[in-house]
Amino acid sequence: MIKFGKWIAKHKVIIVIISMLLLIPSFLGMAATRVNYDILSYLPESLETVEGQDIMVDEFGMGAFSMVVVEDMELKDVAALKEKFQNVEHVKDVLWYDSVADLSIPVSMIPEKFKDGFFNDDATMMIALFDNTTSSDAAMEAVSDMRKIANEQCFISGMSGVVTDIKNLALEEMPIYVVIAACLSLLVLLLAMDSLVIPVLFLLSVGLAVVYNLGTNIFFGEVCYITKSLTAVLQLGVTMDYSIFLLNSFEAYKKKYDSKDRAMAHAIADTFKSVAGSSVTTIAGFLALCVMTFALGRDMGIVMAKGVVIGVICCITTLPAMILVFDGVIEKTKHKPLVKSLDKASGFITKHYKVWLLVFLVMLYPAVYGNNHTQIYYNIDKSLPATLDSNVSNEKLKEDFDMSTVHMILLKNGLDSKEKTQMLDQIDKVDGVKWSLGMNSLIGPTFPESMIPSNIKKMLQSDNYEVQFICSEYSSATDECNAQLDAIQKIVKKYSPESMVIGEAPLMKDLQDTTNVDLQRVNILSMAAIFLIILFVFKSISLPFILLFVIEFAIFVNMAIPYYQGVTLPFVASIVIGAIQLGATVDYAILMTSRYQKERRKGFGKKEAVMNAHKACALSIMTSGFSFFAATFGVAWYSKVDMIGAICTLLSRGALISMACVIFILPAMFIIFDKVICKTSIDFLGEKANQLVQDEAGAPGTGQAAFPGNSSERAAGLLGLLGDRRKARKPVSHRKRCVLCVHAGHGRSLGAICAANHGKTWR
Repeated sequence: MIKFGKWIAKHKVIIVIISMLLLIPSFLGMAATRVNYDILSYLPESLETVEGQDIMVDEFGMGAFSMVVVEDMELKDVAALKEKFQNVEHVKDVLWYDSVADLSIPVSMIPEKFKDGFFNDDATMMIALFDNTTSSDAAMEAVSDMRKIANEQCFISGMSGVVTDIKNLALEEMPIYVVIAACLSLLVLLLAMDSLVIPVLFLLSVGLAVVYNLGTNIFFGEVCYITKSLTAVLQLGVTMDYSIFLLNSFEAYKKKYDSKDRAMAHAIADTFKSVAGSSVTTIAGFLALCVMTFALGRDMGIVMAKGVVIGVICCITTLPAMILVFDGVIEKTKHKPLVKSLDKASGFITKHYKVWLLVFLVMLYPAVYGNNHTQIYYNIDKSLPATLDSNVSNEKLKEDFDMSTVHMILLKNGLDSKEKTQMLDQIDKVDGVKWSLGMNSLIGPTFPESMIPSNIKKMLQSDNYEVQFICSEYSSATDECNAQLDAIQKIVKKYSPESMVIGEAPLMKDLQDTTNVDLQRVNILSMAAIFLIILFVFKSISLPFILLFVIEFAIFVNMAIPYYQGVTLPFVASIVIGAIQLGATVDYAILMTSRYQKERRKGFGKKEAVMNAHKACALSIMTSGFSFFAATFGVAWYSKVDMIGAICTLLSRGALISMACVIFILPAMFIIFDKVICKTSIDFLGEKANQLVQDEAGAPGTGQAAFPGNSSERAAGLLGLLGDRRKARKPVSHRKRCVLCVHAGHGRSLGAICAANHGKTWR
């Protein structure tokens, strides 16, 4: 890997130029990648509700619809408005009063069900049918064109309107997400580092990786708007610590080598070894999302995992090249960092480890309880501001007609008029059903089917199915609505087993059922994958449990806070946060663990090793954690889409909580379980350290070989090991220290060793 590092250093200018040129195809790929704004489209195709959507398109040439409420308008003006709507591209038809009767016929004379469903005082309703599915570009264009035609007395509701508003809002906000995340992260890095240029280069490197990632999404055809919105933010927060590691390694090697190119070559080699290992856990956390039946998980998981891989590549290629190219400017812009050292804090934290353990124990039950009782909502329009057109229209629909949603029945042909009437009469008796409407309802029960107008038949009947509408006063994704759907489904299946209930609310119910299973599956798989990775890296049975326990505790605390705040979370946030927070922040714990093991192998006792590890890692962990927090917090504060805002809120808070747990609680765990860790890990102390223990016990060995350096350092290393081995709680006496110095001194006289190490000789 050093050869590769030397090649990067030698061709630094060419690499910088190539990195910039790669932006061209990346931007073209971004522009060509379609963005999907409909969450419901990610449901499994095997679901009956999803199959019903396809049948609607194939059999009737329509896949979505919108309810249009018109207030205080003459019938002839409503008819003229309806005609304009019908002329809009992708509007297949519009169902209203004049679809079944001439305007000259008084409203009082039309069938009762139709009148109750489409008229209420000075308000009337029509149903606009689109020739494509809810989330299609065609349906969204149709809604946008209808809104241009509509006046202040006209309100267009329905899922297609919601998706249209999501699209407009996301397109407006997404560029600002990147700016906010970059600016706040830059601020943190400027305060934490000793150069004005390095933070800019860090952000530029990560920015290039983000663009490359988004550009390569063209191979998938489309991505969800949530994925696209969060990619830049998450990639910035997750991969920033890789850049910090490279810089620290480079600064260390500059002290060792006169050549900066040589120092960077070694830094690249070290970074790759460390980052490649730690990034695997992050990738595993993201890839765990791919097992979700709800395909949004696969969409987000693959894109984010790909982003981490690209981030690692840029960290060992583009970033080193830029640092070397701008090294002169970097040196000229150096300044004193805000925090130079945390040594005193590290000493305080490790000394009072029992206090942090007590805090952990006190918080454990409230965290678990709150996590298990946090409320989740599935209604997509609830994630949008109440002032948007779709939500205003939905409120008008409820206000004027006491209805919240409309279900559709795809009724298999074969039932006679009497059976259809009986079925709808039973459905009318279900709690929360305002009315049910079939073809027979449009002309009245006393008329034969042959009297149904041909335009109505063409609109509502195909060779295999008939469409019927069910009006519900219950909102989608509520317990009342789900119970209502179960009752309607039971009635429909009794009369016609091949028929199905479809629409927004049935899709929402399937969404709830699907994601409830996915939540457990994702959490288990992400923990299992990361457990195995930690097991492999550290060759330890106990360490995976300890690290996962600490980070999972952080996740529980994070998810419990909304419960105690009385905040309801969108379902997407609850599903992805566990895997993302675990994958993104377990690196903090791995970094601390690696350094703790390194210090133990040097011969330090458990407390000294933990304190040294804390001194070495705390500042880097805090820099990375606060950078992650800054990037996600800014987006959470700004976003008006709760699906995105809630995820970023959880991630920003989760970064701080995970950081705090690693800094305060993990060291306490190491001190308490040190003996268990050593016994349940293969070669945790290292062969050389173990050999010193054998030496002290009388076995042959070479203390000097195990701990190179002066006699004082070797004696200190040996004392650390023996102190733990003997469980000594008091300082080792001068006499014992001198005896140990003989073991470490490799043949030097006792008096000389004592004089060198302790300033006096033992007699």
